[in-house]
Amino acid sequence: MLLILITNDDGINSEGIKCLKEKLSQKHEVYVVAPDRERTCSAHSITLHKPLRIVRHSDKVYSTNGTPADCVVLGIRCVLQKRPDLVISGINGGPNMGQDIFYSGTCAAAREGAFLGIQSLSVSIDGRERLKYEDAAKVILRIVEIIEENSLPKGVFLNVNIPNIRYEEVRGFMITTPGFRIYEDVVIERVDPRGKKYYWIGGATDRFKPKKGTDFFAVSKGYVSITPIDAYIDESRSQNLVKKIFGRLS
Repeated sequence: MLLILITNDDGINSEGIKCLKEKLSQKHEVYVVAPDRERTCSAHSITLHKPLRIVRHSDKVYSTNGTPADCVVLGIRCVLQKRPDLVISGINGGPNMGQDIFYSGTCAAAREGAFLGIQSLSVSIDGRERLKYEDAAKVILRIVEIIEENSLPKGVFLNVNIPNIRYEEVRGFMITTPGFRIYEDVVIERVDPRGKKYYWIGGATDRFKPKKGTDFFAVSKGYVSITPIDAYIDESRSQNLVKKIFGRLS
């Protein structure tokens, strides 16, 4: 039995985190420490300049007024007061693939766990409506069983994206790399009742063909995408390329 800390960026009242807790609690000791409101696209922000508070909702279920990354820190330091065996962030309502990983509070919480040397997962469903959280939770329970038997490499977290289909329809697991898609950012300008301008940032994606081996490709084919992410940012390949460019200047 593992000690598992669960968080998310959709907030304490989201269906995804409730389904995940219920499923994992069948075999493991599970604590929930999640934001008290939606924190989508909060990335890896940490709260430094205002007080953070923890509210107990029920046995082993807490919320904070902080970010997803805050929740991991507070969950470990203040709620559990010891290291969990596993940090799981999710289940997010919507995918986190490609460059979404940089924007996502869901992924950031898992990254924070990896920073602290704890095995961590971020979990998302590739869908926007009628999300099959219970089926996704079954997938995660299976992944947790595998991790329990085989530890993850230190400093690596897994970004898991699950197709929005029934558990029985999942074709298997595919180890992937992050794909890439182009967002068309849309900025909508409006005027409030006092005559002052305000803005909404939105965006849509271009139609694109997922590259084989990427997270987008796996999910589009009915597979669970498991993308290992190095939290320590090993950029040795890029570093060597840049050294060639700037080496003659030194």
